[in-house]
Amino acid sequence: MKILERFKTGSLGRNAVWVFLGQGMSFCLQAGYFIFLARLLGSTQYGIFVGAAALVSIVSQYSSLGSGMVLLRYVSQDRSKFQEFWGNAILTTLAVGLAIIIALNFLGKTLVGTASASVLVLVALGECTCAKLAECAGQAFQAFEGLRMTAILTTLTSAVRLVTVCVMIVMLRHATAGQWAWASVIVSLISASVAITAVSLRLGMPVFRPRLLFKNAAEGLGFSFASSTTSVYNDLDKAMLSRYGMMAANGVYSMAYKVVDISCVPIRSLHSAALPRFFQKGVDGAKGSISFARKILSTTLPCAVCSALLLYFCSVAIPYIVGKSFAESVSVLKWLCLLPVFRSLHLSAGDSLTGSGYQRYRTACQVSVAGMNFALNLYLIPMYSWRGAAWSSLLTDGLLAAANWAVLSHLIGKERARTPRDLVAIQLETEESLTPQAGFGV
Repeated sequence: MKILERFKTGSLGRNAVWVFLGQGMSFCLQAGYFIFLARLLGSTQYGIFVGAAALVSIVSQYSSLGSGMVLLRYVSQDRSKFQEFWGNAILTTLAVGLAIIIALNFLGKTLVGTASASVLVLVALGECTCAKLAECAGQAFQAFEGLRMTAILTTLTSAVRLVTVCVMIVMLRHATAGQWAWASVIVSLISASVAITAVSLRLGMPVFRPRLLFKNAAEGLGFSFASSTTSVYNDLDKAMLSRYGMMAANGVYSMAYKVVDISCVPIRSLHSAALPRFFQKGVDGAKGSISFARKILSTTLPCAVCSALLLYFCSVAIPYIVGKSFAESVSVLKWLCLLPVFRSLHLSAGDSLTGSGYQRYRTACQVSVAGMNFALNLYLIPMYSWRGAAWSSLLTDGLLAAANWAVLSHLIGKERARTPRDLVAIQLETEESLTPQAGFGV
């Protein structure tokens, strides 16, 4: 009865269940969507599309300037601020997203090659504006710990994508990356419209105050920068495979990587539900959030180990599901199967750093490994194709896990060594660093 009562009153467990159901259902739908998309496009056309999508994934982190995370942080603490932060998220995403799309139009061929550049603007239009608005809508519900609506919106988006690709298979049987890019834009536009409407009707209409855009730009840029470094070490390899003209290799590598992403759904679900709690427990510094991080890790790490084993032994099923052109994805997946374990480790420590006001240290770790990832890919991909990309991914995620926990342990040691007078001074400094004007000092 106590467990049922906690579920009804909005506990972390209930929110995690809603996120898991939403993301779980979404990724089940996405699994079907990617199976049919792979069959619709084939490995080469799929590689062309993924090359463009990988570059867009990196730069799209700046299209909202972190306004969704800014909303999540401040509204989690004071819900009366919601309407102005919601308006800021919409205004920022539309303005900055358009600027990024224009820039990609001129730089596309240089960055990802001619083939992927042909669909780059369409992909950017869907991801830098529509998808980011839908993401901000999900963060709005997350700030109110109303993960049920986030789950519904996420599932709806994936369902529409699955229906769209199925219709295209029936009508076209085979399609190009360009044809799918047009369809993807339409799906993203529908999803964003539904998400914005749902948030505005349920939580409050947006209030547009342009001054807030500039006031929170520095802090939001810090969140965007941190997110972009994550995208760099997750997606740069795909963009570089496309840049070197390895479209078929990019297709099989990206398919295996997507399977890894699907296996991480339970881990990311729990972390999405727990993020507001990290902010709450981090008021007292890293020592206030590390016990919570360990509690989260005690659940996610066993789940990650099970996922790794399943990925390794079930990888042989890929060509039977998505087609013979993806047969090489079996070997790729066996190399990448340890990624869920590394992710569970670096997410738990990383969210603890973010929640306790040490985002700058987390960002520093991410920047370091992103730079290493770029250097490794620059050397390994031309020589070893997807194998080089896989080695680079494993080294990057493993090093990030070690770095985040090392930094977190170091900060806790420093906090415990401080005198009461030091703690008062640090608290005042932390409160100042958490203001919007502080930028990266989050």
